[in-house]
Amino acid sequence: MRPAVPIRLSSFLVNVADLLGLASVDQALLRFETALRRSVMVDDPFLSGIAGHLISAGGKRLRPSLALAAAATAGTGGLGDAVVQGGVAVELVHLASLHHDDVMDEADRRRTVSSVNARWGNLVAVVTGDFLLARAAGIAASLGSEAASLLAYTLGRMCEGQVAEVHAMFDPQRPEAAYMTAIAGKTASLTSCACRIGALTAGLGNGEQEALGEFGEAFGLVFQIRDDILDVVATEDDLGKEAGQDLAKGIYTLPVLIALEDPDVGPELRSLLGVPLDQAARLAARSLVTESGAIADAVKEARRWADVAANAVSSLGRGEAVKALAGLPHALMDTVPVPAA
Repeated sequence: MRPAVPIRLSSFLVNVADLLGLASVDQALLRFETALRRSVMVDDPFLSGIAGHLISAGGKRLRPSLALAAAATAGTGGLGDAVVQGGVAVELVHLASLHHDDVMDEADRRRTVSSVNARWGNLVAVVTGDFLLARAAGIAASLGSEAASLLAYTLGRMCEGQVAEVHAMFDPQRPEAAYMTAIAGKTASLTSCACRIGALTAGLGNGEQEALGEFGEAFGLVFQIRDDILDVVATEDDLGKEAGQDLAKGIYTLPVLIALEDPDVGPELRSLLGVPLDQAARLAARSLVTESGAIADAVKEARRWADVAANAVSSLGRGEAVKALAGLPHALMDTVPVPAA
């Protein structure tokens, strides 16, 4: 068994645009913010205000950054309005998923502000999430039938992933393959969509779209595994929310599933799981996962997918945007410390 060691996380709440370091993406993100706010403006100020609540709270803008970076691989100069609108569409889908997730989780905070459900109630949160999906669909349709079909397909995959995760709640026997299937749907499908829609709106060919979509899929897996690692090892101050929420809710992620197979800590960990956890049990479970080699093994798996992502864009040349994308997954994982052996 590895000894428990304190894990200090310095700056893992990273901004992907900063990691990319692409001036064209930074400039386009300014236009994106204006377009995103305009996309939810309607005649009813009450609905506009609720729909813009999480937008005003900010965020990492991961998915639009990926869309813009994928489009930048075309190497044709500035990023046009269609590319920005593609980024808006995928971000609206993401925001809608946050509205729905917070209702399911009974969350009262999101991005340091009150969640929509906590402030206005579950019904308003669900309907506003549906409104955001409708706006996303409208924007995608304006970009053409391929973009609309891509978004519809992605929405289906996201729902499949969420259902798969709910189906496996409180199941310590959850196979790692089932975990990967769930996160591929609920997370990686939208990062893949973001890259594809960026490539599509930039006029890239089918081969480039496919390569960038594969990059986005693998990157999404890296991002989610990293997020799941942080849920175990980070503190509430680090995260801006209560740590260990997945454990408490019965969502057993990769580091937990790996720890369950550890002959030293697995039996004790298994005895805690299968039911909702109070704070004491949550802390005990997190400690057991951290004491095992599970965190290091989960990091290793994330880095394997980072290699897959980098290889996916290796055929796209040596342009600045391609290099930035290829280096992004490992740069993200470099922000996650690994416990000492």
